[in-house]
Amino acid sequence: MGKVYEAIDEKLGAWIEQQQLFFVATAPLAADGHVSMSPKGDLRWFRILGAREVGYLDFIGSGAETIAHARENGRIVVMFCAFEGPPKIVRLYGSASVVLPKDPGFAELAARFDPPEHAVRSVIRVEVERIADSCGYGVPLMRFDGKRDQYDGWVDKKVRDGGFDEYVAEKNAVSIDGLPAI
Repeated sequence: MGKVYEAIDEKLGAWIEQQQLFFVATAPLAADGHVSMSPKGDLRWFRILGAREVGYLDFIGSGAETIAHARENGRIVVMFCAFEGPPKIVRLYGSASVVLPKDPGFAELAARFDPPEHAVRSVIRVEVERIADSCGYGVPLMRFDGKRDQYDGWVDKKVRDGGFDEYVAEKNAVSIDGLPAI
């Protein structure tokens, strides 16, 4: 039923690019630390960078767990589920690195995506070590009705009101476990 792939080939890459949503999970090294899992819902901001490398744009949000965990230990899994069509789940296990806007190479890397005007805090780059699929029989069939626009409105208001930098300093400096993030 499940298959392990040597690389993200053309067929698997095409399937990934058809999905509307992916999930990212990371964890700190501490046994009592909090595992983090986040939905990411716009594939314009996800790219297959190579046969065993992917990346996605990371946006300012209410926390910075992925960045903190990537900096501490790099462990990450990116998961795609087929909510339409034949059932399937694909997991990309790997090692994450964080590329910040001030880092060398950021502009060239970010140019491979469809970036919005503002609110990109980093690119999460993943060196994929294991690529595996599974049946996905437990994933429900769901219809995609469209993207939400609340985030863009929230960012525009924060920028307009001048509270964006303060928000980032308050919410994105450390993880919920106290690990350094931004």
